[in-house]
Parts: sequence; C-alpha cells; structure tokens
Amino acid sequence: MAVHGVPVPGSHCPLAAPRSAPGPSAGAIARLRCGPGGASGPATGAALPCPPTAARAARDCGEPAGAREAPGARHLRDKLQLVMATYKVTVATGDMVEAGTNNSISITLVGSYGESRQTTVPFLFQPGKEKNLSVHCGQDLGPIVLIRLHKWRLFLEDAWFCKDVRVTAPNGTLYRFPCYQWLEGVTTVEVREGAGKKLVDDKLQILKEHRRRELAARQEAYRWKNFAQGWPRCLSVDSVFELDSNIQFSCIRATNFTGFLIFQGASHFLSGFLLRRTSWNSLDEMRTIFSRTQGRDIVPEYVAKHWQEDDFFGSQFLNGNNPIIIHRCTTLPPKFPVTPEMVAGSLGDGTDLGKELQEGRIFIVDYKVLEDIPADTIYGRQQYVAAPLCLLHQGTDGLLRPIAIQLSQTPGPCSPIFLPSDDEWDWLLAKTWVRNADFYSHQLLTHLLRTHLFGEVFAIATLRHLPTCHPLFKLLMPHFHFTLHINTLARSVLINPGGLIDKGSGVTYEGLLLVVQRGLEQVTYTSLCLPDDIRHRGMSHVPNYHYRDDAMRLWEAIESFVTGIVTFYYGGDAAVSGDTELQAWVMDIFTNGFLGRTSSGVPSSLQTVAELIKFLTMVMFTCSAQHAAVNNGQYDLGAFVPNAPSSMRHPPPCEKGRAFLQHFLDTVPEVATTANILVALILLSSQLKDRRLLGQYPEEWFTEAEPRRLIRAFQGQLEEIRDRIEERNYLAELRYNYLNPLETENSISI
Repeated sequence: MAVHGVPVPGSHCPLAAPRSAPGPSAGAIARLRCGPGGASGPATGAALPCPPTAARAARDCGEPAGAREAPGARHLRDKLQLVMATYKVTVATGDMVEAGTNNSISITLVGSYGESRQTTVPFLFQPGKEKNLSVHCGQDLGPIVLIRLHKWRLFLEDAWFCKDVRVTAPNGTLYRFPCYQWLEGVTTVEVREGAGKKLVDDKLQILKEHRRRELAARQEAYRWKNFAQGWPRCLSVDSVFELDSNIQFSCIRATNFTGFLIFQGASHFLSGFLLRRTSWNSLDEMRTIFSRTQGRDIVPEYVAKHWQEDDFFGSQFLNGNNPIIIHRCTTLPPKFPVTPEMVAGSLGDGTDLGKELQEGRIFIVDYKVLEDIPADTIYGRQQYVAAPLCLLHQGTDGLLRPIAIQLSQTPGPCSPIFLPSDDEWDWLLAKTWVRNADFYSHQLLTHLLRTHLFGEVFAIATLRHLPTCHPLFKLLMPHFHFTLHINTLARSVLINPGGLIDKGSGVTYEGLLLVVQRGLEQVTYTSLCLPDDIRHRGMSHVPNYHYRDDAMRLWEAIESFVTGIVTFYYGGDAAVSGDTELQAWVMDIFTNGFLGRTSSGVPSSLQTVAELIKFLTMVMFTCSAQHAAVNNGQYDLGAFVPNAPSSMRHPPPCEKGRAFLQHFLDTVPEVATTANILVALILLSSQLKDRRLLGQYPEEWFTEAEPRRLIRAFQGQLEEIRDRIEERNYLAELRYNYLNPLETENSISI
C-alpha cells in the first residue's frame, strides 16, 4: 500500500473517489516541486537537493554544458567517455487498472558520491510492464541511496502507478527501490533504497533530511480529529473524496463494492421487502428473504432450523460473531440472584449450582454496557433496549446451554429470571432479547470499536511516525490496506446520523455513541492480547471453542513472524527503547486511540524486544484474524432475523406467561427493517475480487533476504493451520471456517 502521493487533478475510476478531489495533502515521501528557485518539500518549504546543473552534469556524466564545444573539449569528452559508468535501470508499472501513463517519466540516481543527470525513461507505460534504460555517468556514484522520479504532463494529465525501480551498478550490485504509489500532475518523488533502516542506521545527511521531511509531510497530511466524544480519534477527512489516491479503494474494489450494494438493494426492493412496514406473517416467511441470495443460504438455513435450541444458542458464545464476551463465573453477582433451586433441573443429577461454580462449569454473559441506553423509533414506532444477564452451564457432554436469563441489571418483581423450564415462548423470547443485546455488543464494540476503530488508529499513527524505510512501516502497512477508506465510508453511510445502523437498530444515534464511549472505557490491553484474554476470561479449557483454537494458532504464527522481523532489525532492548520514531508511534496510539487512559494497561512506550513483539503481534492480529472472526459470519448468523434481531418493538416482559407466537412476531423487527439490515450484513461479509489474504504480500516492501525468508516461513505456517481447520471441518455439521487463512484478510478492508 503506497501512502505518499498528493491528490492532484486526474481520475482513475468513475466509481472510485476522483484523484482530483480536494483534501489533505498526503505528499508524504519528500516530494519535490522544482522551479527557478530550486526544490522544496511539500509541507516545510525547506530546500532539498536539486538535480545537477548543466555544468555539474558535464562534470559528473561527461555531457557538454553548452551548445558549442571550446577548443580541446572534444578530447576531454572522449577521455570522459572512456571512464563512463553505466547503470542499468528497470522501471516497473503496477498491474492494476489504469496504472499506465502516456506522460513523460524520467529518473535521477542519487548515490553517496554524487548523482546522475535526469534521464528520460522510454515512452508509453503499460500496466504490468517494465521499461529498461541505461543511465550513463562520468563517475561511480557510490552506493545508490535514493532515486528521483520526475513526471511531466505532455498534454492531458495521466497519472502513473509506479511499482518499483531496480538499478544495477557497473560492479553488478543490485539496488531495489519499492515505490508502490501514484504519481500525479507535474511532480518529482524521491524513493529510498529498500533496505529497512531505523533512524540510528542513517549516516548520510541527505537520508536523515529525507526522513524528516517525509514525516513532516505525513503529519500534515494525516491529521487527527474527534468523531464523537469519548471515541478513538480518526482521520480528519469528511468523505472518501478527500482521501489521498494511495489509500483509496482500487478501481476494481470500488466497482465491485458499489455494484454489489446496488444489486443487493435493488433485488430486495423489487422483492417488496423494503416497502413492507409490517410484522412477518410467520417464522417460515422470514426464511424467504435470504433464500433469494443464491449460494449463501447454507448456514442461514441451518440457523433457521436450529435457532430455538439451547445447544445452538450456547454455541454462538464460543463460535459465533461475538466470541469474546463470555466469562467463566466462579461467584454469582448480587444483581443476578439465581438460586440453586431455580437451575437444579438444568444441571443434572448428582450436582448443584455451588459445585458447578466451584468446578468451573458455569459461565456468564453480562450486557451491562447497554443499561439505560436510549431507544429509538423506527417508522414512527417506539423500540426498546434491554441490558440482560445470561448464565450458562457446560454439561457432561461438553456443550454450553443457557440455564437462567435476567433482562435487566436490577433484580426485582418486574425483572423475573427466565428459565428453560418456563413456557416455551417465555423462554424463547428471553433468549431472543439476549440475541438482540448481543447484536449491539457485537456490532458496536467487538466489531466496530475493537477492530475498525483501533485499526484506523494503528494506521494513522504508522503513517505519522514511521517513514517508509522504517522496518516496522514495511511490516505493518500491508495490514492497513484500504482501512482508512472503508472507515471513512462507514462514517458516511453506516454509523452516521440517518445511516444504516441508525435506521435499522433500536438505539438512538446518541445511544450508539454512548455504547462505544462506554466500551472504550472498559477496553484493556489484556483484552486485546488473545492469550492473555483467554486466560483472563477463564476460557482456556472449554471444549468446542473453535474461535479460541484457531485464533491461538494464528496469533502464534503472527508472533513467530514478528519475532523474526524484530530480532533481525533490533539488536537488543536498547535499540527498542532508543528508537525515537517507534516511541512516538506508540505514544500516538496510546493518546489518540485509548485517550491516554493509563488504567487500560495499553503501553505508552516500549522498552524491550519482548514488549515490542507483543504489541506488534496485537496490532497485526487485530487487523487480520480478529476482524475476520467477528466480521465474516455476519450474514451467516444474522440473515435469519430472530437469531440476531437489530431492534425489539415491545418492551422486555415484566412477568412470565404472557408471550405467544404473534407477540413474538410483533416484537422482532418488521419486514422493512430486516431488509435494511440484511443489505448491510451482505455487504459487510462479502468477499471482493481484490482481497488480500493473511500472509499475502504482493507489495514487496522488504528487499533483504532474511525478511523475505521469514515471509515464506509465515506462509508455510498458515498453510498448516488451513489444513488443520479443513480437516476438522470435513465431517462437521456446521463448519467453523471464519479463521481459515483462506478466509482471513490481511487487513480491515470491508
């Protein structure tokens, strides 16, 4: 993912945000604009080295400075040609749509001893193709430390995406320059040689200055703003049209994403679902809305068949969309006064509640975060929100089943404890209220806050504090691919006032903001680090917890990869604590992502290699595996509305014996609300054509042999994990496949 282009006039795709759109100047990599007064960086205006004058070119490259040769000049020129150094250069154009250009491109090589003259690359650049040329110099330039790419507009603007440049010196040394960015307008871009370098590794002043300018430009381009009080801060743009070209959706993704949304919306509209503001006629009728989605109805059909069963209800806390909310319960909280007599029939013979608590077979789910959240109206009808508690028991067969549900945080006569022994519809309605609360908890906290919003914080901090040559920039940027675009889009159409969540859920917009604010206050570093979280929740030995098993294998594979990268570039703890760019990055995350809350346990600095490995593993896991686990099953488990209702149209029952089928149908979302939410779920769990799976690194930021070997080893580990998951799933009635590496994207891009 390239991150250092400047938006200028020019468009690549009518469905993508236009390249000419106004917005923050994201000219991150020391971009030069040379004029009569020399060259200056885009943000600071301080001078940068300009291409050589004609006289200097004559001295360095054996070219005449004037139009006429002085006496003896021919003899001098012939001598210079005898010692001429020739550099072989290959310039590669990206293979995406409209990556090529018919504008003029030229190149300057900058070495530690001097620089070449500007040399034109052969005309007409085509997607996926390479251009070869020779750059002739009158002296050895020394190690090539950076190149300048110059783009000139001939007639009309035609942006160019440069993949990379390779330079072979006269002595055979190969230098690689990863670029991966759009060049737009009349511009000059400097690209450093691809070896990962920390600040302390740069010895040449030109490289130190280049590094400083790049970060200054990035910090100007990628600014923070508050989206809502108490939320993690986000990128300071108002729409995708303000984003830099290099972080926008590709043309393929923009076309696929927009077309998919239009198609699905139209298909439901033509079916009449969006026009029906009435209750469903029956439970069976609810299946018709997803049965029209060809090829995606296998799991929803299973859900529709089994959603009333206690076994399936319990299994979703382990392997559903929200597998991180359940805790082992050793002591019942006073606000949930379940007695041994209430649950004796659910525990089986020869045991009691006290014994099951002591032996670790009782679990609890608490939706306290929803207490007193204001409810909205939909189509003029009041909606309702509950903050339930649910107690579950692990039976001798290893399965989890609910044994008690209370629909408020305050016990009393108006808040009965519902039991499996109650009337069928009383118990089913109580479980449905829990599923409604889980919808909010999952969508707003587990999914939005803990993956999307934190992922954006990690991405912005990386852009602001780690230059392109920094090894951690190279490690992390593939895991932020399209994240800033999808989050900006979400703030425009999904979580905005009047957006899909606001229209389709039972909480007010103010309530939505409050839930996330409360959720952030409860986030801890422990909860973000999977091994620590599993231990903290007491879930290490629960059987059939496929999320835990698959996620732990992925965490360990990521950790192994990160360990190799960190130990290759950091010689010890002192190198970590002394990396000022790294420390600024961590502090920016702590300050703007977690609002400086020390009680979270999130570090504001990293002092050791071990601390760095853990933090990087958490970042990469959050942006890949964790997002896949909580995103990919949204349609599967939410298409049948009673399993994940987005709103409830009657208040929680204050007494037992009042529920029946029609009351149930009148409580869950009506047809139109179901259709609105389903369109969003289909889109959010879709697989777009240009997705990049975990471990796929088409942009080769690392050029050294060891990091490339580590990538191959990481990919091999992922293949082994894939095989284990597919072997387990082979005979399973309901497969858990959301953490299969073949289904896990590298980044939060949907």
